[in-house]
Amino acid sequence: MSLAQLHYTSAPPGPDGEGFRFTAVSPGLPDSLLTEAEQLIGYEPPRDAPSRPRADQLADFPQVLSHSVLSDGGRLLARTVYTGADHSGRWGNFHAHAVHLPDGARLPGGVLPITAWDSSQWAVRTPEGGVPAPLEKLAPSGLFDRDGLADFAAARGAWLAGFFGDLRRLCEDPAAPQIVLVEQRSADVAQWVALGSTVLPRESAHRLTFITYTRRPQQAGQQIIGVLPDDAQAMRGHDHRFRMHHCTGRAGPVDGTADAWAHTAARVWLGRAPELFKAAAAVSDGPFEAGPLAAFALRAGIALPANSRAAGVNWLRGRTDVLDEEQLALLVVTVCAPAEDRTAEESAALGRLFGVLDGRVPVAVTEPLAALLLAGAVHAAGAAGLSPVRRASLTDGLRERLAADLGPAVREGVRGADGTDRPLELLRVADTLDVDCADLLPELAHRLSRALLADPDGVYSVTVRTGLEEQFELRAALLEQLDALASEDPPAAARMLECTALPFTGMQALPHLRMCAEASRVGTGDRMSTLRSVLRASGISPFAEPLVLRTAMGLVWDGVVPGAGEARLLLDEAGSDAHRIAGTWTVLVRAALEGSLTDGDVPALARDLLRRFTGELDARVRGALLLLDFAGQLDEGTAPDGWTGRVLRLRSAAEPLEPAVLERTLRSLVRRLLSDDPPDGELFALTHSGDADLIAAYGRTARDEAVRDRLQLSPGYVADCFVSWNGHSGAGAAWDATRTALLEEVLRPVVRALPAEDVASAEQRLERAGGRAAEEFRTWNRPGAFGRFAQRFGGGRGRRGSDGVTR
Repeated sequence: MSLAQLHYTSAPPGPDGEGFRFTAVSPGLPDSLLTEAEQLIGYEPPRDAPSRPRADQLADFPQVLSHSVLSDGGRLLARTVYTGADHSGRWGNFHAHAVHLPDGARLPGGVLPITAWDSSQWAVRTPEGGVPAPLEKLAPSGLFDRDGLADFAAARGAWLAGFFGDLRRLCEDPAAPQIVLVEQRSADVAQWVALGSTVLPRESAHRLTFITYTRRPQQAGQQIIGVLPDDAQAMRGHDHRFRMHHCTGRAGPVDGTADAWAHTAARVWLGRAPELFKAAAAVSDGPFEAGPLAAFALRAGIALPANSRAAGVNWLRGRTDVLDEEQLALLVVTVCAPAEDRTAEESAALGRLFGVLDGRVPVAVTEPLAALLLAGAVHAAGAAGLSPVRRASLTDGLRERLAADLGPAVREGVRGADGTDRPLELLRVADTLDVDCADLLPELAHRLSRALLADPDGVYSVTVRTGLEEQFELRAALLEQLDALASEDPPAAARMLECTALPFTGMQALPHLRMCAEASRVGTGDRMSTLRSVLRASGISPFAEPLVLRTAMGLVWDGVVPGAGEARLLLDEAGSDAHRIAGTWTVLVRAALEGSLTDGDVPALARDLLRRFTGELDARVRGALLLLDFAGQLDEGTAPDGWTGRVLRLRSAAEPLEPAVLERTLRSLVRRLLSDDPPDGELFALTHSGDADLIAAYGRTARDEAVRDRLQLSPGYVADCFVSWNGHSGAGAAWDATRTALLEEVLRPVVRALPAEDVASAEQRLERAGGRAAEEFRTWNRPGAFGRFAQRFGGGRGRRGSDGVTR
C-alpha cells in the first residue's frame, strides 16, 4: 500500500497568490490534517546563514527530519531541506516532503522512523503535475551502520548515560522534560536519535518523536529537539521544561544519572556491542530492566560501573542454571575484576550470587568470588555483614594463601575494630581461613558483654547473634563475663536477656544469668515466692555461694527497699552469715531504718539486726536500731521506766537520724504518755526536756482521733488529760504553747459537748485526786473564764496554737 504524502514549499505567483503552501498532496488527506501539518514542517535558516547562498553552500544548511504525533493519533514523518532563493531571487525557498502514518500504523517493513534520515526517496522539489508518485517504502539511510554509530557513541561518551536516563523518563512519563540536543550538525542529532532508538523497547522506539533542527525549540512539541549552539542560548529561563545536553565541546555534560540501566546502556554502546540490547530484551521481564542488559554486558567482558554490576549480578543469581560451567567461570572472573568503585550494594549482590553457586558448581569456578568476598570482608571495602564463604568453599592452597595475606588484618580487626558487628564478621573470616584468634577472645568477650548490657537492642544485631551461634569459645567467654556482670547489676542483665533471648544452655553454671532469666520469666507477684523461685534457678544454695542471694534480691526488689516483714523472712531463710558475706545485710538495715510507720514488723526487725550483726553495725546505726527496738517495747508495754531519758540519749548517739525512725520513736513514746497509766515523772521529763521535736510530737499525737474518741467516752480520761495539760506551767515556751493549745483546741470542745453527768464525773475524779485540780477545772470550764485562767496559769501574753503562732 502506497504511503500518503504531501509536499510543501514556496511557490511562484498563481491563482492563490504568492507564498508557502502545499504543492502536492495524496488524495484523501483532510484539510484539518494539512492545517496541523503546516505547523510542523516549516524551516528557518540558521542565524549566521548567508542570505543568498551559493549552490555549493546549500549542503551546509541543517536538514530537518521530524517525527511528530498528530491530534488524531496518527504520525507525520517529514524531511525539510533548504533549497535557496528561486531563480528570480524573490522567495527564500525550502522544500518539505512528508508521509502520513495513521494511528497505529508503522513504516513499511517495520523500520524505525529515524532510519528515514537522508533517504534517497525524499524529494527536494514538487513532483511534476503536482501529484505525488506512489511511495511503497522509505529506503533506510546509510548513515546508521553499526560501526558509524559506535564511533559516534565513543565521541559522545560523556553524555551517553545522562541522555539515556532522560530518554527513559520521557518514555515512562509523558510529562517529563523534553530533551534538547545542542550540536553543530543536524546529522549528529539524527545519530543521537538513532542511538536512543537502539536502546529503547521496540514499541517505544517507533513512537519516539523528534526534530533534528529548529530555530524555535520552545515551540517544538517533540520529545527530542535538535538545536544549534546559537539557538540554545535563547532558551535561558526555560530550563525547567527541558533537559539540555550541550554536546559541542563548549560545556561539560549534564549532571550524571544514578540510573543503572542508563549507565549500562552507555557502556554497551561504548563496548561496541549493540546486539546485546536485542538479546537482553528477549529475556527481560519488563522495559528498562538493568539486570539482564548488565549480565549480558558482563558476559561480553564490558566494564560496568558498580550499580550496573550489582544489577547484573542480582539478575543472574536467579538464572545461573541457564549458563554452562565455562560461562559461569568467565562471569565470575569478570565480576571479580578489581574495581575501586565497588559498593556495599554490589558486595551484597556478589555474596548472594556466591550463595547460589556455592556447592552447585566446582570450587574452581567460585574461588575467585570467594577470595574477593573474604578480602572485602577483611578490608571493609563494601563489606555487608557476615561473609557467606565457608571452609569447604576453598581449596587448601587458596586458604593458606589468603590466611597469609589477610591473617594480620583479621587479628588486628578482632583486637581493635570499633563496634560489635565488625569483630564478629572478622572472626567468621578467621575460622574460614584457620587464622588463630583464641587469645583475643577474652578481651572481645569483655567488650561485647558491657556493650550488650548497656544497649542490648542496638548491639544484639543479626551479625552478633549469628556470630555467637557459630563461635562456641566466644559465646562461652561472653556468658562468663555476663554472669559476672549480672551479679553486679542484676536488673540490667535481666533486661538484656529479655531483649536478646541469649541462649546459655550447656555445661556452664552461670548461676546469676540463670536467675536473671527466671526473674524475667516469672514476672512480678509475691516477692518472697519470686525470690525462692529465682534462687532455685541458680542451682546453687545461698549457704554455699552467698553472692547468689545478692543477685536474687537485686532482681526481685530492683533497688526498692524490702518491707520489714520481707526483711525478717530474708534473714531467717538465708541466715546472717550469707547476708554478711553477700553484703545484703545493709539492705536489711535500710528496711528497718526506712520502714513505713504503719509497718508493725520494723521494731522486731531492728531487734533481730541488733542481735545478729553486732560486729557490723557502727555506733550511729546501732543507736537508730536501738531506738526502733525501744519503740517496739513502748508499744508492747515492756519498756522499763525512764522512757524519755532513754529516747533522748539514744537519739543523740544516732544523729543524723532517719526521719522515719525519729517519728516512730517519738510517736510510740507520746502514745504511752497519753495512755491511761503513764509512769510518774515521765511527763515531767518530757515537758522539761526542752526538746522541740518531742513536745511537737506530743501535741500532734494528742490531736489524733483516737485521743478525741477516748475523751468523748471516758470522763476519767478527760480528768487525766486536764491534769497533764494544765500542769507543768513554766517548763518552757514550747511546752506552754503546746499545753495551752491542747486545752483550748482539743479538750475544751470535747468538754463543752459532754453531758452534764460526764462533766460532773470528771470533776469528782479530780476531787478524789486532791489538791486544787477540781477547782481549776471548774474555773477553766466556766464560760468566759479562759482568758483569766490562761494568764494565771501561764497564758500571760496570749496563747500559742499547735503551729507555734501566738494568738
